[in-house]
Amino acid sequence: MGPPDPDGAAKGKRTYGPDFLTALFQDPLDPGYADAAARRAAEGPRTGVRRGTAGVSAALTLALIGFLLVVAYRQTVAAEPARTQARDTLIAQVQNRRTETERLQRQADKLADEVAALRDSELGDAAVRRLRELEAVTGMARVRGSGARITVGDGPAPVDPVTGERSNDGRVKDIDLQLATNALWQHGAEAIMINGQRLTATSRIRQAGEAILVDIRPVASPYEIVAIGPEELAEDFRKGVAGEFFTLLSNRFGISFEAVDADDLTLEAATELKLRSAQPSIAPEPSGSVSSSVSGSVPARTPESQVTEGGR
Repeated sequence: MGPPDPDGAAKGKRTYGPDFLTALFQDPLDPGYADAAARRAAEGPRTGVRRGTAGVSAALTLALIGFLLVVAYRQTVAAEPARTQARDTLIAQVQNRRTETERLQRQADKLADEVAALRDSELGDAAVRRLRELEAVTGMARVRGSGARITVGDGPAPVDPVTGERSNDGRVKDIDLQLATNALWQHGAEAIMINGQRLTATSRIRQAGEAILVDIRPVASPYEIVAIGPEELAEDFRKGVAGEFFTLLSNRFGISFEAVDADDLTLEAATELKLRSAQPSIAPEPSGSVSSSVSGSVPARTPESQVTEGGR
């Protein structure tokens, strides 16, 4: 036997068919079109009943499609007022609840002031001064003074031209605010507030999706951290680890950062502050007298210095 014939000219030899792309370019027409053309040539064009049947079928199909479109449109239009009404109802409920909450908060503040006035009238001057100091330290009272104002804000969020994903490297994160507040405590801050939310010994700064919560209350960029403390508080913050870290974020990701001195600051008292423990300030007398007073004991916040790159 001689060598195999690639072209299959001799009987019984191997044949090599064309590949898919070659066959596609050589014969781009689907075989079904050729079969239909051959059948029409053999049977002739549709006439009489066959042609009428095909026309009626096409008309019925188009009519059915149009009917379904009309029904879908009418249902969509009919459901729109219900959705709009439901949305308006929810918005009204939210506004009413917000108004009621503000009213109850004002009433609670008024009652708290009355309780404080009655308490001060029953206590001595020394006890009142000591109580005022504890309230200022724990965040239960409004404080005024000078200190520093730290402002940080989200940087640009560019979109990757290849994947289409938006970069979050320029977004301020909860651990960034934690670093800033811990640095302020370390540099001698006596009271701190973030976007109007006063920090206490039990305050939490955490991330919830893309939002940052300070004691379950959302805060948004730009984040303004106001602190009452020594005169050199802002300068110490800029020269410290936190200041260098935010400067690095500003240069690398475009996050805005500013630390300046601030005078005549007013920090409101923390809301919904709950005492975790209490003990009598004066031991009860053996006779069973109940003249002892009780004061809340809230642990002071311990500054914590931590260097982090914010998860970047």
